[in-house]
Amino acid sequence: MPDLMTLAQDVQVPAPEDGAQLRYNQEAVDRVMGFFSLLVFGQNEWAGKPFALLPWEKQAIREFYGVQVLDDDGNWVRYRRFLYDEIAKKNGKSEFAAGLGLYHLLADGEARPQVGIFAADKTNADIIYQCAKYMVEYTALSQPRHRPLAWCRDSVREIRTRFGGVMKVYSSDADTKHGYSFSAILFDELHAQPNRRLWDVLTTGSDAARRQQAVIVLTTAGDDPDRKSIGWEIHEKCRRLLAWRRGEPEQPLDQDDPQWCPIMYGISTLTGDDPDKIAALDIYDEDLWRQCNPSYGVTIKPRQFRADARAARQSEVAERNFRWLRLNQWIATKDVGWLPLTLYDKSQVGPSAKAEREEWVRENLTGKQCYGGLDLSTTTDLTAFVLIFPPQPGLDTWVALLQAWRPQEGVLEAEQRDHVPYRDWARAGFLELCPGDMIDYTQVEEAIAQAAEIYQLEMLGVDPYLSRTLTQRLSERGLTVVEIPQTMTHMSPAMKELERLIRAHEMLHVHNTCARWCFGNVRCAVDGNENRKPMKNRSIGRIDIAVAWIIAVATAIVAQNQKPDLAAAMDRPGWGM
Repeated sequence: MPDLMTLAQDVQVPAPEDGAQLRYNQEAVDRVMGFFSLLVFGQNEWAGKPFALLPWEKQAIREFYGVQVLDDDGNWVRYRRFLYDEIAKKNGKSEFAAGLGLYHLLADGEARPQVGIFAADKTNADIIYQCAKYMVEYTALSQPRHRPLAWCRDSVREIRTRFGGVMKVYSSDADTKHGYSFSAILFDELHAQPNRRLWDVLTTGSDAARRQQAVIVLTTAGDDPDRKSIGWEIHEKCRRLLAWRRGEPEQPLDQDDPQWCPIMYGISTLTGDDPDKIAALDIYDEDLWRQCNPSYGVTIKPRQFRADARAARQSEVAERNFRWLRLNQWIATKDVGWLPLTLYDKSQVGPSAKAEREEWVRENLTGKQCYGGLDLSTTTDLTAFVLIFPPQPGLDTWVALLQAWRPQEGVLEAEQRDHVPYRDWARAGFLELCPGDMIDYTQVEEAIAQAAEIYQLEMLGVDPYLSRTLTQRLSERGLTVVEIPQTMTHMSPAMKELERLIRAHEMLHVHNTCARWCFGNVRCAVDGNENRKPMKNRSIGRIDIAVAWIIAVATAIVAQNQKPDLAAAMDRPGWGM
């Protein structure tokens, strides 16, 4: 549990490790809140009405502007540089950002302040500018008319002051932003940034000439299934910071970063982005809606929210958008891909916990007929082995049992590269870590041989790549092995059949979070006849378990059509599963 200092009611900070002297300055907080009392709302039905701060906005101001540190020159300055506000749409963050930008332009005490507004494109950034413009033109800030305190220049999207300050919308071209000395940076919708270049340029060393630069990030959750964007990186950093400060660190080596003040609402924050916890949520519970939307009932109308919830019950697309935009859940759906993860999540069979899961497999699958699929790798990829059990006495549907291996050497670097917890997955029984820097094929061979003893393994399908030696050894053990090349001809029928079975809820799977990640990573190549195959070079992240699953289905097609290979099986009239 971190050593927390209580500086004011509802304001606690971890004690600085360097012994820095901190204080809570109510005057600084009152200055910001007093400035907002001069403003009006700048858009929608509230335009022109006095700006009334909501409780969550007041708390953000207290935590960010109220906590100060004594600097090396003996001056009290803001302790935190980054205010990260992650919140669902329609909670008023654009208005809040506009007001904070004007505060830094006019009242923060910086000489010749320069406030930059940034987003993925100028259209998004213009939302904050238009709000700020309205606040200036419909308040005393634009007075007296002959010498106004501030005025707007629409042609260049900037607001200037009589004291030389500028608040301006800038382009997202990172190469032209070197050398700027911003007193405040407003970063809207960080999740939409195509790469990290602009973020790095704006936040690295840009505060050197400023006494207390503020970097204010206001964003919703992202639609980022690859988990490699700068938006996800900062989201994960702030989520883990909050967990550490609560005394519940997500990783053993997590620690505090005192520069950051995260304010986060939504499903992702409530669950730590844990798929099992997300799956356990009732997204139609109105109490959950309130937890995810602190402006619920004020800027967010319950009647419209309920209408969106009804639509989400009837459509997977609407559910995806409801989770993302209304409940602020980071989305793991592949826009250019195969199947949405919601379908995968709905097809789990049996319990999730390791001991109970293994017991369910022993009780329900031992001795049952099955078909196997094997996708081999050498180093960075996963090696995957999947068994699929057809409907038979004791099983009403198809059931998939998923298993994987990866080298233990370099696993830490792989976790940082792939943004997934391989070691945690190994402890949970979702994959095995092989000693050394390569997959131990002997370990894989023994696992397959053991499966053949426990279950009635009718046939094993393998990708010919890397498998010839292993295929020979498995055949010598008495297993029936068939080659399933990863070509359009051999993979497309099985891929379509697997999709049909999953959509019809006729293919269930034993819980495996690593397999879920692979499933969500799949991207496809499609030809003019709508044939498809998974493409590793187009998929961002590993897909090997999903490939092995498709190979297992192809193997079942071969076996059930009693032909030596899939192409021959397809030639038979009425082939299928």
